[in-house]
Amino acid sequence: MDQFSTISFDNTEYAFAYKKDGALRKAHFLFSSMGKPWLINAGLKLTPLFIKWNLPFTRAIIRSTIFSQFVGGETLQETATVAKTLAEYHVQVILDYGVEGGDDGENGFDHATEEFIRVINYAATQPNIPFMSVKVTGFSRFALLEKIDGMMNAEEGSLMKRYLKSVDKLSSEEKEEWHRVRVRMLRICEAAAEERIGVLIDAEETWIQDPVDALTILMMDTFNKSRVVVYNTIQLYRHDRLKFLQDSEEAATERDFILGAKLVRGAYMEKERTRASEMNYPSPIQPNKQSCDRDYDTAVLFCIEHVDRIALIVATHNEFSNLKATELLQQKSIPLNHPHIHFSQLYGMSDNITFNLSRANCSVSKYLPFGPIKDVIPYLMRRAQENSSVAGQTGRELVLIEKELKRRKLK
Repeated sequence: MDQFSTISFDNTEYAFAYKKDGALRKAHFLFSSMGKPWLINAGLKLTPLFIKWNLPFTRAIIRSTIFSQFVGGETLQETATVAKTLAEYHVQVILDYGVEGGDDGENGFDHATEEFIRVINYAATQPNIPFMSVKVTGFSRFALLEKIDGMMNAEEGSLMKRYLKSVDKLSSEEKEEWHRVRVRMLRICEAAAEERIGVLIDAEETWIQDPVDALTILMMDTFNKSRVVVYNTIQLYRHDRLKFLQDSEEAATERDFILGAKLVRGAYMEKERTRASEMNYPSPIQPNKQSCDRDYDTAVLFCIEHVDRIALIVATHNEFSNLKATELLQQKSIPLNHPHIHFSQLYGMSDNITFNLSRANCSVSKYLPFGPIKDVIPYLMRRAQENSSVAGQTGRELVLIEKELKRRKLK
């Protein structure tokens, strides 16, 4: 029997071995709740308000339910407990300081930068944390990113040519501000390179993504010469991202750096479609799920075919895409734990994928946010919304949990 035929995402014994019965029943309750649209809609509206108003028991309820399911803890030290548990099952960690948007003030952006560097230094002390995640909006003013993106879209030529032309047209004050953004990014990547920690640059909304892409490619050109340090996140629910991936590989070949590519389907679909409709421009989102799936799997194939030049992170909860990736690796006689191949899922979701990939000797991780409850509320709201809107996600989680609870009862 070959190795591919032994990989199954239906094995719940492996999937939930790290969860005790109580934790599994709590997860069942949570996903059952997410299957009720009226409850999710009410929670999305009320939870941020309850936190803002500091209502009694709100924090305790959130911490014991959705927070404990999807977040590693409020502090770095609390994440160590989760990371240690995952390590027992050969699952690594992508650490994410879960602050989104940040303070528009420069002091706030500088503080966020120091926090990112602190996370890198901490990760370097832990044997099970090879990556950390960064949002450029954590240390850059959103409106400045939006202005540069708009200017880039008005230019012609390659991404970098449009970027350089646009930055050159900024006012002197804006140029100084953007310089500070670049310095912050540089400091983060320098710290990561020194500590041998991978930096995953998160994807943003389409109307600020171009300068993020340009900045990320500049960092790759500096730090990804002999080994990969910086990864860009590519959202394949956008119809233009497969071409962007191919263009990025050409740039990497031309400039002689390793392209870091974290492939996701995407996180802002409803927001993107709504904005496109309201502002009367073509939606950047794929016309249907089939198109998204096709581009995602084509992107995975493209990266595997260029595995010497591309370091790939298959970051998806889609079982077929994960299985297809392992099949492609074996067809091409590439080890499942090749240093340029990694798999990842969000903490609290798709354990059947993560832990069964680990059993098959794949390099795999959980994306593990941490931070004060008030700061990670936007992340938690997206998880709740995602599980209620993605077809079959909540149902699949429930079926697997129920299967495991039944197996344990009969054991």
